[in-house]
Amino acid sequence: MNKRTQQLESEILKRCQRGDKAAFRWVVQSYQRLVFSLALKMLCDEEEAKDIVQETFIRVWQNLDSYEPGRPFITWLYTIATRLCLDRLKGMKQLVPLAEDESMLRQFASSSSEGRAIENREWVAIVRMLAAELSTKQRLVFTLCHLEELSSSEVEQITGMDAKQVKSNLYVARQTIRKRLIALGYE
Repeated sequence: MNKRTQQLESEILKRCQRGDKAAFRWVVQSYQRLVFSLALKMLCDEEEAKDIVQETFIRVWQNLDSYEPGRPFITWLYTIATRLCLDRLKGMKQLVPLAEDESMLRQFASSSSEGRAIENREWVAIVRMLAAELSTKQRLVFTLCHLEELSSSEVEQITGMDAKQVKSNLYVARQTIRKRLIALGYE
């Protein structure tokens, strides 16, 4: 993020902290896709992901006074969304791939279109298929590092894990997914 964008975001967040609903609408519009993307990959359910988006921004609005301007807003936002996803996962049944998930993965993997956009249902099928054997922490770290492309230090801040825990969970997640792909005929 460039300096000018950071200044704009900082000013908008200050306005939000003063109760400016128009500024908060900008925040929601700017970040709702990011939160939805994370929630969809974590929960593998579009409706649940939409609920998490709403809950996240309700919590952001309610807790804006606790936001520290020196801390990156995106990290704070991811922390809130991640915790909500983890809470939701505790109440959900174990992630189990559906019969059609494997065919969706095979179809996606065999597609030759470089610019192909992945639809939500495809993401859900792929993640459900590959992450079925991951623990909640492994799935969280894998999602944040590889699917959301956050740095290790950001993942540490968001999850509260130390560097060693992030590395360990990421390693196990990669190995588990690699084995899963090999079992499906991919190398």
